[in-house]
Amino acid sequence: MLVPLTPLEFRERAVNLYGSKTGVVDGEKRFTYAEYDQRVNRFANALTKLGLEKGKTVSFLTYNSHQLLEAYFAVPQVNGVLNPINIRLSPIEIEYIVNHAEAQILCFHQDFVNVVEQIKPDLKTVEKYIIFESDTRRDWAKDYERLLENADPVANIDLSAIDENAVIELFYTSGTTGHPKGVEITNRSLYLHSLNAIIGFQVSDEDTLLHVVPLFHVNGWGTPQFLTAVGGKHVMLRKVDFGELLRLIEEERVTKILGVPTIFNGLLQYPDLKKFDLSSLKEVIIGGAASPLALIEKLEAELGCKAIVGYGLTETSPFGVIARPKPHLKKDKKTRLDTQVKTGLPIVGVRLRVVDENGKDVIANEKDIGEIVFRSNAVMKGYLKDQAATDNVIKEGWFHSGDMAVVDGEGYITIVDRKKDIIISGGENISSVEVEKIILNHPAVFEAVVIGIPDKKWGEVPKALVVLKPDMKTKESEILDFVRGYLAGFKVPKSVEFREELPKGGTGKILKKELREPYWEGLEKRIH
Repeated sequence: MLVPLTPLEFRERAVNLYGSKTGVVDGEKRFTYAEYDQRVNRFANALTKLGLEKGKTVSFLTYNSHQLLEAYFAVPQVNGVLNPINIRLSPIEIEYIVNHAEAQILCFHQDFVNVVEQIKPDLKTVEKYIIFESDTRRDWAKDYERLLENADPVANIDLSAIDENAVIELFYTSGTTGHPKGVEITNRSLYLHSLNAIIGFQVSDEDTLLHVVPLFHVNGWGTPQFLTAVGGKHVMLRKVDFGELLRLIEEERVTKILGVPTIFNGLLQYPDLKKFDLSSLKEVIIGGAASPLALIEKLEAELGCKAIVGYGLTETSPFGVIARPKPHLKKDKKTRLDTQVKTGLPIVGVRLRVVDENGKDVIANEKDIGEIVFRSNAVMKGYLKDQAATDNVIKEGWFHSGDMAVVDGEGYITIVDRKKDIIISGGENISSVEVEKIILNHPAVFEAVVIGIPDKKWGEVPKALVVLKPDMKTKESEILDFVRGYLAGFKVPKSVEFREELPKGGTGKILKKELREPYWEGLEKRIH
């Protein structure tokens, strides 16, 4: 028997086996899986009424919310492509993504109405707009709840007729070429990734997961699918507020949290941390940026749960590696923690190698450095409308991550550097080339390079090193204001240093590594 693979099967399982259980909590709103199922069906049928065509994209500009969680199943149910967009991006960047994705429908929370109105005249393919939680009627935007009220709550889908190789999700990731690239993820990839993640994250129907990672950010670690599959409870956190985060852990009896180091560092510094009952927490999983041993130790001591590192990329759907200690590596606390702070072992379903420039596996001595490459059913189909970029990363059946690592004798990898010049600040990927291109547009700038430098709060932040044109003058504040006019705030360099010249190699390429080294000397720089 050959059954098409699709994550839509997981929602069907959840409603059949856990229909009366609370499945989604979003502020004061609570939905059982049966109620969630009806809302998903209503949204799917409403999209059909609005004329959504097969294979067309529905873009979203919203917080972590029940509406976006509903979309994760509703959009692919009617053969659409889900495209959540980073709400921290600038209007220019959002406009580019919507146009590149050729979105037919744009859904957005009312808090982003000004952004949508600003870019609306330049959106080339959007035919319909849907607004969430609006207190004002707009002729050009359909109200989400009204659409659902007038739609059929019964599913109209034949899972046996699903094309498992159809693209159903599209996430944009920053790249070294400046413009973000659209990562295409299929039914099959998401289905198998979910099964892999259930094993790797060790989740069950007893788990309640707090959605701290934005669902537009690397698929929120794939939680919409795998947590629904096991009948776990979704708890939405719309904005990072440590008091609210802790309240939800206590009141909803949250068992697992996924997040970046910035979140956990902030949580540990919150003055009222000890006032909350956090006894339900079993595990926190840290990814997206460097995780020092001190953070792992303090999290376990203060939260009373296990803290481990995980790793993945948008292109791998995303979860692929987790630092769970093997049984014999739990024999003493030091060995256990030293293991949990490594990047980890590949999860079931993921084949992983660390290879040198000739494609040979490096020696497992924790010294020889190579690039992490993946072979998995969860790896993306490719970059939307960019075959050259796809071919550049998927070679002979292996996805090349661009992350450099070492391997120990147990098979655990530890990332030590990046092949790409991506800066990871607070879990957000920043393309140095993208920022450099903007700075180079400034009339006074001759040369510019952007590097990541250490930062206690964010792990690393962008810094610009600038050479001015002869007889030209400008100030740091003017450069920063110029960049701010084009890019999201988190991409703007935190400082600008003016130099007479920048070091170059034989081909004239600026030596970024040489420029970075003085800032990182004596510090551990690992990206998980």
